[in-house]
Amino acid sequence: MEYAWWLQRERPYIEAANIQVRAVAIGDRTAGQKFCDYTGFPPEHLYIDPTAAIHRQLSLYKGLSVSFPGLSTRQSGYLNLLLMCAGIGSPGTLKEVFRGYIGDRSAPQLISDDEVIKAKPLPALSGDAFKLAGGKGFQRPFELATLRLRNMSEVLSNWQTYMPDAMYLTQRGATFLIGASSGSAPEIVYEWRDHNILGFAENMSDPLSFLENYVADYRQAADGKPIATSRAI
Repeated sequence: MEYAWWLQRERPYIEAANIQVRAVAIGDRTAGQKFCDYTGFPPEHLYIDPTAAIHRQLSLYKGLSVSFPGLSTRQSGYLNLLLMCAGIGSPGTLKEVFRGYIGDRSAPQLISDDEVIKAKPLPALSGDAFKLAGGKGFQRPFELATLRLRNMSEVLSNWQTYMPDAMYLTQRGATFLIGASSGSAPEIVYEWRDHNILGFAENMSDPLSFLENYVADYRQAADGKPIATSRAI
């Protein structure tokens, strides 16, 4: 959900650069539609893989997968997820959790001053309130944590819909940027494989920074600056 939020944030520039975004999700059609309704991700660009077959084909990290004596597969899945959230089998998770609370001056401001955030069980918060936690123009303390709380509230409120099979709770994903050139086969020009909870990007301060070479011109145009020589993947 957090990754989808970033994609929505940068969507105008991504589309202007003619970058086609496609996602593969583990689950079923109902879960996929719920995800799209919440995040705004285009449902026609989301593919469903109920058994994580493509994750296995790509040898992606399946996460902690200990079979605990006396526990069912579903119960073991939940326990493995909790252990990963605590940093076990999930290096860097706790550091990323803390970054959401203490802020990050190398990351952009996430919530605009006039935006109202509803993240249960907290009362509705105005984006203006985060200036009290440190200013503006960068990721303020508690700003990212509030967005993550909103996502967590959405998932927990619809747990059975989002998580139809606990077997794949700990499965990690990946990002692949594929370039197509005439007369040759597609080429992977960038990839990142997740190894932990909250580690969906190489640079979590700016998760889509790997696209900057392709969207920079369009961002400049939006800011009223002249466009340099256009780039293509």
